[in-house]
Amino acid sequence: MPARAHAPTHTNSVEHFTVIEAEFVARPNRFLAVVRIGGEIVWAFVPNPGRMDELLTPGATVLLRPRPNHKRKTSVDLAAVRHDGVIVSLDSNLPNRFVRQLLSEHRLPLVPPYSSFKSEPPAYGGRFDFLLHGSAGHTFIEVKSSTLVVDRTAMFPDAVTSRGARHVRYLVRALKDGTVDSAFVVFVVQRPDADAFSPNAETDPEFAGALRYAVSEGVQVIPLLTRLVLPQWTLELIRVLPLVM
Repeated sequence: MPARAHAPTHTNSVEHFTVIEAEFVARPNRFLAVVRIGGEIVWAFVPNPGRMDELLTPGATVLLRPRPNHKRKTSVDLAAVRHDGVIVSLDSNLPNRFVRQLLSEHRLPLVPPYSSFKSEPPAYGGRFDFLLHGSAGHTFIEVKSSTLVVDRTAMFPDAVTSRGARHVRYLVRALKDGTVDSAFVVFVVQRPDADAFSPNAETDPEFAGALRYAVSEGVQVIPLLTRLVLPQWTLELIRVLPLVM
């Protein structure tokens, strides 16, 4: 039976600036992994429901982030993996925090001018990630995380996502009914080894078709190439990738 990892239990600064290397063993379900730290087998939380089969292979070197909390079954997150000579960030929550930081610093490329923004604005019975307000009107932004790269092309998704296609269609609806004046999908590529971005039509033709339709109706796509900064566990913007539809 895997044990809990012996993670630091002192302060937030400790957990944010600690990296533990381990060997990936197995992933019994979407959110739990078995890893080996030294000679000890322990549980790790996987903060990403995506498939990631090409990344999480037995024997792969994974990077763990301590998350000491007595209420959790695990005390570490499996937050990154070494793959093909690069570090791939796996935390699906990190892109949203990254885009929020870019917005707060007015550094998100290509969006229209704005004076304020709001996180998780309600719309159509759900929520988008951000709503911008400014002289150019209102703007919805939906953020997606990409960890899959094939032949130096970053792709989304790595598994079928009906939710992703629905979000894209609602962006089109928001433009058409005048709820907003502009709409964007921001794909945060959490690894530095891509030269372009494309929807993954082979894995999820419905999402790829929805994105193509959305672009034809005025929704704009911003693929951001990033690298993981350690031990801070933050993303750093490299550049905007070209979109290949």
